Amino acid sequence: MKHEHTESGADYGTASGKRMITILGPTASGKTDLAAHLAVRIGAEIISADSRQVYRDMDIGTGKDLGDYTVDGRSVPYHLIDICEPGTKYNLFRYQQDFLNCYEDIRSRGVPPILCGGTGLYIEAVLKGYSLSPVPQNPELRRSLENRSLGELTQILTGLKERNHSVMHNRTDVDSCQRAIRAIEIETHNLSAPTEDRHCPPIDSFIIGVDIDRDERRQKITERLKARLEAGMVEEIDRLLKRGIPAEDLIYYGLEYRFVTEYLVGRLSYEEMFGQLETAIHQFAKRQMTWFRGMERRGFTIHWVNARQPMNAKIEEILSLW
Repeated sequence: MKHEHTESGADYGTASGKRMITILGPTASGKTDLAAHLAVRIGAEIISADSRQVYRDMDIGTGKDLGDYTVDGRSVPYHLIDICEPGTKYNLFRYQQDFLNCYEDIRSRGVPPILCGGTGLYIEAVLKGYSLSPVPQNPELRRSLENRSLGELTQILTGLKERNHSVMHNRTDVDSCQRAIRAIEIETHNLSAPTEDRHCPPIDSFIIGVDIDRDERRQKITERLKARLEAGMVEEIDRLLKRGIPAEDLIYYGLEYRFVTEYLVGRLSYEEMFGQLETAIHQFAKRQMTWFRGMERRGFTIHWVNARQPMNAKIEEILSLW
């Protein structure tokens, strides 16, 4: 039986044969490795759905693991990685436009695309075809919020989302005050002046979720964090600071960039940095799964594959349903 997304992508879903495959899952679930092996099998190209891997020179901290895109000596083309400078603030509106450009280009060449990532909001926005418009900064609003705690900002954002009946902000993307303020800014703008400046069509996609046991996920997160620190993650972030990128801009990116930066500027000890970052990544993975389960309640059908299965078994299962 084939599992279909309830909102058909019309012409986009059948432009060059079979519809797009989306592979999603929490951090450390092995989704990129699966996507790359599948891409080699079907001759596909991968479009990343990761809100931080868009930045150049932010490699270890964002977990790009570019080696995963080479399988048995074959390089898999990937898109929307390393497309903007660190210190800038990429956003959902830009991602939606960039995704559609990549998607149309790949389809026009008769190649199947695979959308792969863990940023649920980005995935949902392109599959459902949200109508978005760019939102300018609101200096007055920012000044009124600058002394609020992250908890207070999250409460404000939750209230605005309820008034807007919005799913436009994933809590995985508001783990710093700057990101929370930006989310409030967007929700406030949409509440006062809703717009539909640019329509993007919904995309028909077969959605695969990588299901990893909670305890195994926690173990992999801890092991991966230790490996990234040993691989030079602190040094990577230190280089960004020495290039003149303000600490607050790096903290804006959250998780590794937040806690390692706070360690480098003397706000945290190494032990505090490691412990708080480890906890934050575990919480992040939990929120990712909450978002994906919410997608199912919002009308998406996700076929979950067991992360522990051998790679060939996972691929055969996907292809039997695609």
